Amino acid sequence: MSAALTLTVYGTPAPQGSKTRNAYGAMYESSAKVKPWREAVKTAALDAIHHDEAWTALDGPVWLDMQFTLRRPKSHYRTGRNTGLLKATAPPYPTGKPDLDKLIRSTQDALKDAGVLSDDSIVASLGASKVYVLWGDALRTPGAVIKVWRLTDFLKEPSV
Repeated sequence: MSAALTLTVYGTPAPQGSKTRNAYGAMYESSAKVKPWREAVKTAALDAIHHDEAWTALDGPVWLDMQFTLRRPKSHYRTGRNTGLLKATAPPYPTGKPDLDKLIRSTQDALKDAGVLSDDSIVASLGASKVYVLWGDALRTPGAVIKVWRLTDFLKEPSV
């Protein structure tokens, strides 16, 4: 079954995490990278649903799958004449920051803002991963591939 919506978002995935209070008591995001990431997700979503005049925000249970592609740190690469080659000790998957759950949070909020989801609470099933650029089927640049399925569509599928 094909996804109800598949998005490819380019940009640096940013976590939505802690908030900070300024001297006047107002709350704001601790990371300055969150706003550009959420805008990139929102723009990709709006571009995708713009072509479907009948699109309405999903309000039933959905299955959401996200693969975040991150840039490798410079410390993973060799230097000198081997510049650009990975060190043998370079880890295959990102296990440090940003936290996967915080990447999910910022992305789900952007999908809600774009009108893909009526609320992020409708996500009944979730798959998510972090990979490095050009690892397996990852994107060539930082970003994410996001797929959304209506779970009620699976109930309509004939059993095999």
